Amino acid sequence: MPLLTRAYVIMEFFVSNQKNVVNVEDVKKIARLSRLHVEDTELQSLADDLSGILGWIEQLNEVDVDNVKPMTSAVAMKSPMRKDVVSDGGKRDQILKNAPKEDDGFFVVPRSVE
Repeated sequence: MPLLTRAYVIMEFFVSNQKNVVNVEDVKKIARLSRLHVEDTELQSLADDLSGILGWIEQLNEVDVDNVKPMTSAVAMKSPMRKDVVSDGGKRDQILKNAPKEDDGFFVVPRSVE
């Protein structure tokens, strides 16, 4: 199962999970749905970690963001744009200086197929 699908399965579980505490049985279910092998000795630790993550999410849900505009970056800036024109780059001679061998403006390479 691809990693994104596994993440989706886990997030779906959390969305449907109305309680904020993840127990060992929940971790087993998440692992089975995600097709991940988890050792029995790690189950309680993962349950505690996931419960902690849910607690942080609950804290974020309490933040009032009604008057906050959506943004794509933390810093307001415009991306530099260039004209969309086809060109050869204008650096052919500079680039060909690095070629071990060139002929009439082209790289000469050893033949790979006889």
